[in-house]
Order: sequence, then C-alpha cells, then structure tokens
Amino acid sequence: MSDRRPLIAGNWKMFKTPAEAADTAKSLVGLVRDATHTDIMIAPPFTALVSVAETLAGSPVDLGAQNLYWEKEGAFTGEISAAMLRAACCTYVIIGHSERRQYFGESDETVNRRVRCAVENNLKPVLCIGETEAEREAGKTLSVLDKQLKNGLQDLFSDDLGNLVVAYEPVWAIGTGKTATTEQAQEAHKFIRSKLEEITGSALSEIVRILYGGSVKPANISELMDMPDIDGALVGGASLEAESFSKIVLFQ
Repeated sequence: MSDRRPLIAGNWKMFKTPAEAADTAKSLVGLVRDATHTDIMIAPPFTALVSVAETLAGSPVDLGAQNLYWEKEGAFTGEISAAMLRAACCTYVIIGHSERRQYFGESDETVNRRVRCAVENNLKPVLCIGETEAEREAGKTLSVLDKQLKNGLQDLFSDDLGNLVVAYEPVWAIGTGKTATTEQAQEAHKFIRSKLEEITGSALSEIVRILYGGSVKPANISELMDMPDIDGALVGGASLEAESFSKIVLFQ
C-alpha cells in the first residue's frame, strides 16, 4: 500500500428503504468511529440520501450518490442533478458503474458528461472502468481500460482532477463471487496509473486513488490493500451489512 490515504466505499445499489438505510448507517458509524487510517464513503439509493446524511452528521463516514445527470435542471423525468446531491450533503458520486453501462445504456460519452458535471459542482467523481469476462479472455483488458479512462476524462485537465477517484471493477467479478487475483488487480491498477500519468501528469497520477471493486470481502481486503497501486475498495454486497463492511474498513 502506498502513502495515498485509502478510501473504502460502499455501493448499496437498489437496496434499503430510507429507514433501513438510516439504521444500517447508524450501526456502521458506531463500528468505525475510531477508524483514522482510511476515508469511508457509503452510497445509498437516492431516496435514502437525506435520512442517511442526518445519521452520518459528525461522523467519519462521507455520503455518496450512485449517479447524477449533467443538466442543471429541466424536463428530465427520473434524473437527479448535482445541485440536488449537494443539497442532500453528498461529497462523492459514483459514475459509470458497469451496471449503469450494461443495463441502462450509459456510454463513455455520457460518463464523461457526468464526470465533468461532478467536477464543475465540487463533487468527487468515482469513475468506474472495467472489462467483461469476454474482453479479458480475448486479451483486451488493457485496451478497454485505456479507452474507458481516456474517454471518461476527455476535455478535463489536471487542475480539474484533484478530487478524482478511479474504481477498477472487472465486470466478471461483480456479484459473482469471483475475485481477480492480487496480481491481476495490481496489473490493472498499475496500468491505470500509468495512463493517468499520460493524461494528467506524474504529480497528479501519484495522488489519484484507484479502488478495486469486484467481490471485495473481509477475507480478501488485506491482501488487496498490500498491493502498491490499490488504494481502497468499492464494495457492493459486503457493504450492505454494517458488521461486514466495518471489517473491510478496519482492514489494518
């Protein structure tokens, strides 16, 4: 693990009512209150943001959203703006998650528009990139990561990206129980950092945190965090229970 401060993020996806989310957040806060070695973020559903924000107030846990739309306001039924997220006390926003790309038609272009919107509105974007199983088997992992990263950050400059977080999520390891080996994960993270250096310059590439997301559990977090270019985790299923997520947060 490097000198970059780790970030452990929980993506709650389409789970939990506002009351359930607040209860889980309350339990989590109690379990991680003394965690000083890492940043912590949870991203509940949009409907639970306000109730969770109230629960997290004064705690070491930051609030994130699972998506945003790039327009300020307007006739965009079902969408959520950056201003709405900021009003709900969000500091992070997940962008380009593989499920958004797979099920809802998000493209590199729309991901880029979302990243630029987050930057313009002082939200910390968590840009998700990753290959499918077919792409990995075809030897296309690095080319897919190169394309998604460059397109996702198009028209952004180093001055814009001080709060950028990148999440490498091998699609074949999300919700499947499969996990990339530490060597596979480190190879991808090292490659992503080298591409960030090309895009943003060496100084910023050494600051940007790159998270691993793909069936992260208490049993494998320490091994992953030992890798020099893995700076944390974007956790799915294991973040839904406060106890299991706290064990990932308290990995040291």
